[in-house]
Amino acid sequence: MANLRNSRPETTGFAQASYLALLEPDDPGDVTRVEREAIGLRVATLERSQVVADFHTGRLLALGVDEPFIAAITDFPEGFTGPDRLAAILRHVDLLSTTSRSGSEAAIASLRAAGLDAKQIVTISQLIAYLSYQIRMIATLNALEGVA
Repeated sequence: MANLRNSRPETTGFAQASYLALLEPDDPGDVTRVEREAIGLRVATLERSQVVADFHTGRLLALGVDEPFIAAITDFPEGFTGPDRLAAILRHVDLLSTTSRSGSEAAIASLRAAGLDAKQIVTISQLIAYLSYQIRMIATLNALEGVA
């Protein structure tokens, strides 16, 4: 796998820069670290990527999020009693992760109604897209490793 990464240093660099900008920004701005990790966990859950779900679960625990709240993110929308803002974000995750072409004015209006502005909506949507890409790359690299 290291050989594959080394053969495409630009791609590896761009992917790492995206990871840092979206999941570990110096200043997370108005999309909190907990929200970012919740998005990661939800995308991983929907994509059935246990390794990525475990990664984001660990990061949520390190941020002080308790296990029942983590389960609520995983099981969303069943029994979710978290903040309305996070519920709106998770609905957007579900929408873009399951029917990516269903993003619409109504979906954006729902996010705006939850108090999110254009910059936050773009950040959240970029994060969803990046995580979907990351999960697909992990699956591809694992498949290639199994063939090699």
